[in-house]
Amino acid sequence: MTTATDGPGLATGPSVAPVEPPDGDDIVGALPAATDLSPRWLLAGLAAVAVATVVGIATGPVSLPLHRVAVELLDHLPLVSLDSGLSSTQRAIVWEIRTPRVVLGLLVGALLAGSGAGYQGVFRNPLADPYLLGIAAGAGLGATLAIVTGAGDGVGAFDAIPMFAFIGALVAVAMAAALSVRRDGSGGPATLILAGVAVAAFFTAAQTYVQQRHAETLRQVYAWILGRLSTSGWDEVLLLLPYALICGAVLVLAVGALDVLAVGDDEARALGLHPRRIRMVVLVAASLATAAAVAVSGLIGFVGLVVPHGVRLVAGVSNRRVIPLSFLFGGAFLALADVLARTVQAPAELPIGVITAFVGAPFFLWILRSRSMA
Repeated sequence: MTTATDGPGLATGPSVAPVEPPDGDDIVGALPAATDLSPRWLLAGLAAVAVATVVGIATGPVSLPLHRVAVELLDHLPLVSLDSGLSSTQRAIVWEIRTPRVVLGLLVGALLAGSGAGYQGVFRNPLADPYLLGIAAGAGLGATLAIVTGAGDGVGAFDAIPMFAFIGALVAVAMAAALSVRRDGSGGPATLILAGVAVAAFFTAAQTYVQQRHAETLRQVYAWILGRLSTSGWDEVLLLLPYALICGAVLVLAVGALDVLAVGDDEARALGLHPRRIRMVVLVAASLATAAAVAVSGLIGFVGLVVPHGVRLVAGVSNRRVIPLSFLFGGAFLALADVLARTVQAPAELPIGVITAFVGAPFFLWILRSRSMA
């Protein structure tokens, strides 16, 4: 079975036999029945988020009963009045310390997984991931420049760190896409990943140089770059929330178009779509999502690779399922990874990137082996 390509490293998946192109109405009519997000999967994703939230809030130096935490959260829903039995001190721990950390973990995980699924849909390459493509490294360099220059002292969504990170992410994805093109104009998944490794190495070297030139901010940059949620609070949640809402909405609204693009660009044009424009919009949204997540949490790898692949294994390959479910399961995955980071060496904390790397690196090797055998 061969794989066609479209542009720089854009693997188009299995090639289609040379038959007459299907009518546009047939494509549109066939997609929903086979690919719509069913309520069953949506409920499963929401349940995963709920479980991760309760476990994340209940776990810590002061252990809280799971059922009491669940009741405390339900008590804050509209038209619900329940008594959790928690003391005032325990309530303060729940709402002032642990809830913002868990919510931030949910948002960061959702953005990283959703952007990874978006990149995979655009490049038609299951190995595309913000970390492996060097996009996270580009965002990291941008954020580091904002920190060392003092530009990252704004308020809320106006903080400059996400904007600097966004510019770095866009430059990185452009470089990876350009470097993955062979002389004959073709490219494949392996070429794109190798280009991403080169881009990541370049931006990491540049970031190290900037850090050494500004030793006074070295501790702050290193604390950020390892990937932690330990310093999170409601300010970080409010900073990330607008980016999460906007980027999430764009990526979810693009799922139908990405599914049509998976059939072929000619079919997409027959339906009145603009493939290049769609890819650009998704790339910008995914890069902004990655940049915003990196800006508040540091470099956390493999979330955008592991979660979309896990979703595909159980729910199918359609972007109508993969992207929305990646947001939900990505948030749950990172929130639970943060629980492990807090408890493995308690009372000390591991960087959350260590946990995701322990899971993601073997998973990545398994994917490579499976593809080579196929």
